[in-house]
Amino acid sequence: MEFLVEGAPRRIEITSLIIAGWTGRDKAAVEHHIAELAAIGVKPPRVVPCFYRVGANLLTTAGEIEVVGEDSSGEAEFVLVSAPDAMYVGVGSDHTDRKVEAYGVTVSKQMCPKLIGGELWPFAEVEEHWDRLLLRSHVTRKGRRRLYQEGAVSKMLSPRDLLARLADSGGKLSPGTAMYCGTLAVQGEIGGGERFEIELHDPLNNRSLRHGYATRSLTIAD
Repeated sequence: MEFLVEGAPRRIEITSLIIAGWTGRDKAAVEHHIAELAAIGVKPPRVVPCFYRVGANLLTTAGEIEVVGEDSSGEAEFVLVSAPDAMYVGVGSDHTDRKVEAYGVTVSKQMCPKLIGGELWPFAEVEEHWDRLLLRSHVTRKGRRRLYQEGAVSKMLSPRDLLARLADSGGKLSPGTAMYCGTLAVQGEIGGGERFEIELHDPLNNRSLRHGYATRSLTIAD
């Protein structure tokens, strides 16, 4: 995939994609998110955090995606991207079919494209002040744009802690791997719309990684 890194184009071949779930540092917050999903029929996880492996072909920087029906929605997440020389961080959306999620989380993760912004930061540039970074998302539904998620990345496990829990990783992300690292609780009800916008903000350096995409619902022919 082509990314912009430190102002220059950089190609990173992604051959493995992992979606980490229920990654909150605060047990009460994790339980809140589990309850949030249980309210729409999603079974609670057996262990936390969970790591779901999905097809790397789902990863995209597209500005529009097609989904089946109207039961999918996005989630703002920071994304770790490993290249042979270094690890990078981006902003992404784990777009998920909520109806299928009630049937099986692993299956639902494979149902929709996984969005990622076209720019990455070297992880080394933000590691020392990691907990100051902020995640937020906006959803546009029936023409009305509103804040959907907002909070500090400190609400989730830090990248180093999360990687230490990834089985057989040795605390490192293998080159060619991208990993979505969990999300924040939503403000209001979980739900999608015609557009979703995501942002990872670095207040120390006054910069942001952003991406926005439209969703087009395909008619269910059953």
